[in-house]
Amino acid sequence: MPRYFFNLHHMHAGIDDQGEELRDDEAAWQEATKVAGEIFKDVDGKFRPGQEWSLDVMDESHEPVYRIVIRGEKFR
Repeated sequence: MPRYFFNLHHMHAGIDDQGEELRDDEAAWQEATKVAGEIFKDVDGKFRPGQEWSLDVMDESHEPVYRIVIRGEKFR
């Protein structure tokens, strides 16, 4: 099974050096959405307009497969 790495980028980057074996890209996407939801809910009001949070999914060659981005913007 291929190995995927999930790297978090927000204030303090979190680089995944172990990865996780998953059956394919679709399984990696499903895992990324679960991980992103779990991590972002712990932000608990600390995320501010002007900040950006992202989770990159990399394949076993460390090439990008997916990116989930959350950006705070203030319009008024």
